[in-house]
Amino acid sequence: MKRAPAVLGSAIFLVLAPGTVMVFVPWAICRWRIGPLLLEFPPFRVVGVLMIMAGLPVLLESFARFAMQGLGTPAPVAPPSHLVVTGLYLYVRNPMYVAGLLLVLGQGLLFGSVRLLEYGLFLWLASFVFVVLYEEPALHRKFGKEYEDFCAHVPRWIPRLKPFEHRS
Repeated sequence: MKRAPAVLGSAIFLVLAPGTVMVFVPWAICRWRIGPLLLEFPPFRVVGVLMIMAGLPVLLESFARFAMQGLGTPAPVAPPSHLVVTGLYLYVRNPMYVAGLLLVLGQGLLFGSVRLLEYGLFLWLASFVFVVLYEEPALHRKFGKEYEDFCAHVPRWIPRLKPFEHRS
């Protein structure tokens, strides 16, 4: 795929998938109304804001990297042509999923919504199952040894402290 269609496809997918999962559904659950403090602990709101502030740029950077370097989209129907092993992918294999979880759980903490936190846990479980049963086998088939090496050095969910020194 060429760069321009990859950028356009990634932008459309960003609005449709994460836009629905990380923006519309949380809004539908709590209408973005500030509820009672969770466990009567005010710092949860600050932590929620920090999680949202951390998650949004990670999500946007990861989507851009898929289009610009992977020459594809995060959508399974138009995957990248090249394995993306730069930027945040040097620290964690799934920065988009991590960012999405930060966004949803951050909203749950900010708005004091237990239902939103439960939804976030459901998302993590669904992401885990999707990654392990579909995404990782598909990437292994497509990229072989390069993907094996990536998996051997970069954790799935919890970022490394030092970047993976990938050699193409």
